[in-house]
Amino acid sequence: MKADVYKIDGSKSGETVELSKEIFEIEPNDHVVYLAVKSYLANQRQGTHKAKERNEVRGGGRKPWRQKGRGGARAGTIRSPLWIGGGTIFGPKPHKYTQKLNKKVKRLARKSALSIKAKNNQIMIVEDFDFNSPKTKSMSDVLNSLNVSDKKTLILTNGTRSNVYKSSANIKNVNVLEAYKANAYELLNNQVLILQKGALENLTNTFH
Repeated sequence: MKADVYKIDGSKSGETVELSKEIFEIEPNDHVVYLAVKSYLANQRQGTHKAKERNEVRGGGRKPWRQKGRGGARAGTIRSPLWIGGGTIFGPKPHKYTQKLNKKVKRLARKSALSIKAKNNQIMIVEDFDFNSPKTKSMSDVLNSLNVSDKKTLILTNGTRSNVYKSSANIKNVNVLEAYKANAYELLNNQVLILQKGALENLTNTFH
C-alpha cells in the first residue's frame, strides 16, 4: 500500500511511501485488540480505594446501653456495620489491577490497530517537522493546514520532539508520542493518526 507524503502546509510533497502489508494490511484480530485495550485501561487504575471495617472506625469503645431491661435490641458498639457511622462490611481494599500480556499479543494488537486505521483511511504521512520554540500557534497552524483541527488527533514523531510535544499541550484532543511508544489503545483512540515520515520507519522497525 502506497501513501502520499504531505508537507506541513497541507500540500502534497510529490513523494510516496510504502506501507508494509505485514503491518498495515493484515486481517485485524478484534479479540486481541480487546485484550490489549482492557489491559491498558486496567493498568491505569491506581487501586487505592479503601473503606474502613468495624475494627478501624473510631469510637465505640464502650457498650452503648446495658444488655437487658430496656426492651430494645442488645448492642455492643455504636460502630457496628448495622449502625450509621459504623464500619463497612466487605468494603473495597487497595489492590493492583495490573493485567499482563505477552509480547506476541501486544505486537499483534498494534498491527491490528494500524490495519484498522489504514482500512478506514485515518492515517496521514507528513514530512518530519519541528519548531524552534514551543508555541501553541505553530501547532495550530499545522493542524489547520492539514484540515484536522476539528478532529481528535495522535501525532507520532520521529524521535524526541519536545517543542512539538509542548506546542500541543494546550490544544484539546491532540496528543503527541514518539512512534515506538504508541500502544494499541493510543493508536485507536483518535480520528486521525499523523505519522512523521521518519516515524513511519521507526514504527515499522519495532515489529522486527
